[in-house]
Amino acid sequence: MRILVVEDEENLAESLRQGLSADGHRVEVAHDGHRGLELARTGGPYDAVVLDLMLPGLDGHEICTRMRAHGDPTPVLMLTARDGERDEADGLDAGADDYLTKPFSFVVLGARLRALARRAAAPEPTVLRVGDLVLDPQDRRCRRGTRDIELTTRELGVLACLMERPGRAVAKQDILDEVWDAPHAIDPNIVEVYVSSLRRKIDAPFGRRSILTVHGTGYRMAPDGG
Repeated sequence: MRILVVEDEENLAESLRQGLSADGHRVEVAHDGHRGLELARTGGPYDAVVLDLMLPGLDGHEICTRMRAHGDPTPVLMLTARDGERDEADGLDAGADDYLTKPFSFVVLGARLRALARRAAAPEPTVLRVGDLVLDPQDRRCRRGTRDIELTTRELGVLACLMERPGRAVAKQDILDEVWDAPHAIDPNIVEVYVSSLRRKIDAPFGRRSILTVHGTGYRMAPDGG
């Protein structure tokens, strides 16, 4: 894979460059937000971007937001020294596909990058429709009625998992098994973060309640789309 690393901690950036290069990847590094955005826009195409949250110049949220605004679908793995659902939700809302809190295992980082690349390259199912909510996984497009909704790769996966089973309860662990690689190493509560993000995007602006909580189990998609 060709990977862009945007990280202002030079020792960490060099460690990532060496480790990823040793795994056979081609790696380019930027140490500030402006240079990172410039490379993301003009140095690609990249197969993935490893993007630190706290950067001089432009932070990771702003870089990711601008990439998505320009129609760049490159998978983004966001790194942060922070910890908490709010920070992760903000990253997802900005368009990140995955999230890793420092300090992290390089083995896990590599696995997450490979998973993002596989999902980006894998053939997707046909268009899914539940009420006026439409999801086209192959084109990475979602809309409610005539209004397009921007979703990250992970959000697309979670939503597809629910839309494939309208009206049926889907356990958190089942969502993890279908959407995440190495799901048993991940806290099932991470699904809550992605469902909350989806609700803010596909329900709240339209006054709908399509993703319903099934207490003690997980979630189900309202058969009429909310």
